[in-house]
Amino acid sequence: MGMSVTISAAAAEDAEQIFKLQYLAFQSEAELYGNYRIQPLTQSLDSLKKELASDTVLVARLGDEVVGTVRGRIDDEGTASIAKLCVHPRMQGHGLGARLLRAVEEALAEGAEAARFRLHTGRKSESNLRLYRKAGYVAVGGRTASDGVELVILEKEATDYAVSA
Repeated sequence: MGMSVTISAAAAEDAEQIFKLQYLAFQSEAELYGNYRIQPLTQSLDSLKKELASDTVLVARLGDEVVGTVRGRIDDEGTASIAKLCVHPRMQGHGLGARLLRAVEEALAEGAEAARFRLHTGRKSESNLRLYRKAGYVAVGGRTASDGVELVILEKEATDYAVSA
């Protein structure tokens, strides 16, 4: 009988698994852009540990293995920024990314603190864009990241959360 994937808050002891998963999962993005300097690949373990302590960080587990993760934080204006959504390559294409996205939206919307959700992805990342659009996000702008990758910035109102959840 197969195990099911569970989603929960990350713990400090998950840092190394998240770090390794992030490095593995973002290889395809780096290849797509011909750029291995993208932030998820250059982030230090210490920086990730600080995010674990300060942000909302969720993990998807298959048994004891972390097979997906996502992070979010809310700023003073009520914008919930969602970042570094990633799923182990062998688990992609089964809806786990969508489940993680819904879970982090729910966690950030708890207590109605978030007025809107915002995230970004590379302009060439069609599968990511498709996932975000299906979840109700719309493009609101763009920018060039410090690593030179052109990003699309997407948002949706937190009031839209209940509609797409």
